[in-house]
Amino acid sequence: MMTEPAIGKMVEMVGSRFGLVVLSARRAREINAYFNQLGEGLGGYVPPQVHSMSRKPLSIALEEIAEGKVVVAPIED
Repeated sequence: MMTEPAIGKMVEMVGSRFGLVVLSARRAREINAYFNQLGEGLGGYVPPQVHSMSRKPLSIALEEIAEGKVVVAPIED
């Protein structure tokens, strides 16, 4: 059971539960791709923006969202 970071706080920051799921999933895929490309010297992905004890990309993504390091970019018309 995950209690930190608080899900309710992150839902308020993102705007909806669906938005939180989409944002955290996308960021977790980016983090996973970053870890997979290490050693190749390409540097095409942004590394994790928080120091985390977790090794799971989704947990790291949620910690980034809770700290405000990853936010939803508004769509411009």
